[in-house]
Amino acid sequence: MSESPEPVREPVLQTPVPLAPVLQARGLVKEYKRVRAVDGIDLRVDAGERVALLGPNGAGKTTTLLMLLGVITPDAGEIEIVGKHLPHDRSEAMEQVGFAAGYLPLPERLKVDEFLVLFGRLYGIPDPAPAAALALERFGIADLARAMGNELSSGQRTLVGIIKATLHRPRLLVLDEPTASLDPDVARRVRNGLERLCAEEGTALLVTSHNMVEVERLCDRVVFVSGGRVVADGTASEVATRFGRDDLEGVFLHLADAENAEEQAS
Repeated sequence: MSESPEPVREPVLQTPVPLAPVLQARGLVKEYKRVRAVDGIDLRVDAGERVALLGPNGAGKTTTLLMLLGVITPDAGEIEIVGKHLPHDRSEAMEQVGFAAGYLPLPERLKVDEFLVLFGRLYGIPDPAPAAALALERFGIADLARAMGNELSSGQRTLVGIIKATLHRPRLLVLDEPTASLDPDVARRVRNGLERLCAEEGTALLVTSHNMVEVERLCDRVVFVSGGRVVADGTASEVATRFGRDDLEGVFLHLADAENAEEQAS
């Protein structure tokens, strides 16, 4: 007796879960001595998204970053981080934020794991040692756990600083020039570790950088600012195409030339 064929099952269609904004900024404005450094910037970063905030010197990038971190207060506009409004709920919002920069120093008289455990406790983690070990493994430098701070290269120090900023599992990780002056191997470890972090933890990543090659490798989206305004927002290839350039470096140089010409004309 022949077996009856298996019934054909219709595929189950699932409604995709909409991405939640971890960071939402609307209409940011900031003036210094009658100069409008930021002029109505909007920015959104969703969970798990890797976004670069780019622009030449004087474009308003640093001022925007400082407002997003609650360091300075915008003259107009709104900022929400995981639903918390700045500046009113800054303390609660910053509990969900990690920040690292290549220029921040590390203590030289502590071992790497001691330094990470210390900061883990400052973050309120009851037992930070496992979190430190996991983070070191994620970024591929578990072998440096017992190294002293003064034994690390500048690139390794940058990497440990990034790891420190991830210990409390922040919803938003902000990195200022994370791969500046790094050799290719350390830059790759940074990139791979950040990609794993965002994929595994759903961490939203906001990066500022002048290294356009690394940005193209790391980020899903790039946001270019110029003259205090957002002038492009999309994938690296979309933005390059919009400006008729081959890559992000070409876009960056084009915007820098335009700003320099405007300054000389004023």
